Amino acid sequence: MVKRRLISCLLLQNELLVQSIGFKRYLPIGKAKIAVEFMANWDIDEILLIDMTATREGRKPNTDLIATVSRNCFVPLTVGGGISQVGDVKAVIRAGADKVSLNWAAIQNPKLITEISQSFGAQCVVVSMDVKKNAQGKYEVFANSGTEATGLDPVQWASKVESLGAGEILLNSIDRDGSKLGYDLDLIKTVADAVGIPVIACGGVGLMKHFVEGVTKAGADAVAAANIFQHVEHSTIVAKSFMAKAGVDIRLGTLARYTDFVFDDSGRILKRSDAELEQIWMERFKKEEI
Repeated sequence: MVKRRLISCLLLQNELLVQSIGFKRYLPIGKAKIAVEFMANWDIDEILLIDMTATREGRKPNTDLIATVSRNCFVPLTVGGGISQVGDVKAVIRAGADKVSLNWAAIQNPKLITEISQSFGAQCVVVSMDVKKNAQGKYEVFANSGTEATGLDPVQWASKVESLGAGEILLNSIDRDGSKLGYDLDLIKTVADAVGIPVIACGGVGLMKHFVEGVTKAGADAVAAANIFQHVEHSTIVAKSFMAKAGVDIRLGTLARYTDFVFDDSGRILKRSDAELEQIWMERFKKEEI
């Protein structure tokens, strides 16, 4: 069985890493290079690096930045923003990316999905969908950082991009973005049930249990988040340990595991005595687990 994945989503405005809240407010965090190195060394499965303003500003992907961050990134790196033709894909892959994420470009030119898939393989193409409820209360795909309605139904659009050769779908909930209320489970499940390619859930994680719900309740193949890893004390290792303890089949590749620990819903490790912790680690050492 294919293991579920935990993905870190890093959002850029030009070269500055930012926190997104409802696709409306953006708070500065720091440099992408530092964030990528941290995530890659803390047992994340993949990294999404999205330049949100590149397409809007008519810029091509920043290959110098991609080359810089990829040097110390030893997990799959997906790059999005400013990609409008096959040549752009070739450039970012040469710079060190493993996959590309298409959003507005896929809506404007759906044939681009097929062209990239045929040239580089379906596994290289991630179609990103930004979705929120419209004035009629129905889910709709939006473009240009959630500001422009497209009239596209997310389920129909997901099915179409799959037929065109997309290898994965990144499903972003605009309504939940930065809310800490958890994923939009209804949206994720509806799309995941309609397609046969992996769906990555994104938008709204505030507690570690939200990762679990994205998999167990909504059927996501992978769960992504940004803010929870950047503005609180929680680590990616704790997130994966929490998921594993809840029964999610996920890879734990680090030696620093927390499978014997007890968590609350937020992912905080409940206090244990030093003697208990010492005994746990000694038993692992004897079993050559560390």
